[in-house]
Amino acid sequence: MTQPEKVLFTWSGGKDSALALYEIQMPNGYEISALLTIVTEGYERISMHGVRSILLERQAKSIGLPVEKIYITGSVSNQEYEAKMRDKLLKYRSQGVFSVAFGDVFLKDVRKYREENLAKIGMRAIFPLWKRDSIELAQTFMALGFRSVITCVDSTVLDGRFAGRDFDDQFLRDLPPEVDPCGENGEFHSFVYDGPIFDKRISHRKGRVILRDNRFYFCDLMPT
Repeated sequence: MTQPEKVLFTWSGGKDSALALYEIQMPNGYEISALLTIVTEGYERISMHGVRSILLERQAKSIGLPVEKIYITGSVSNQEYEAKMRDKLLKYRSQGVFSVAFGDVFLKDVRKYREENLAKIGMRAIFPLWKRDSIELAQTFMALGFRSVITCVDSTVLDGRFAGRDFDDQFLRDLPPEVDPCGENGEFHSFVYDGPIFDKRISHRKGRVILRDNRFYFCDLMPT
């Protein structure tokens, strides 16, 4: 009997990650070794998403997978990021993990960047959602029973009042036409708290919405 391929899964805690993990966990010969998440030092939050580490840990526990954190500074350089990522990936490569999965959908430059960096250390990238239609992905996400809340909004493309809203049909209808329904261009980020990959719903409550760097609106989520 063929052994399943071991895969490290990059996990942001958001909807694209959740749907990609759901897809790759279908019976297709993959074994997820761990969830790999970038966390900002000092803030103890998922980078860009602004979600507290304790909620990340509760996600991982409910999914039933270990979470591996990579800590970066708030003003991280590409060199620092790539060095820390490389060290962590080499750790898993030494354990027989040669593939890394991502939730990217259509950004070709991002895919090329990931593939080239992995190739340098003898690893490959997997993109379960690649080239899927954004509207179809959003609708599939909701139809499967996933539930998420918007935690970060880029105010240069989207009104800050979208921060803290649930990702649902009304949210999609209210999006400006130039904004991708999945936020693939970084227009918004989310936190998934329920769905078919979880054993238990992640209990939380919404806190304040604050503006950082005169650009990003973050809705603080607190565990309950």
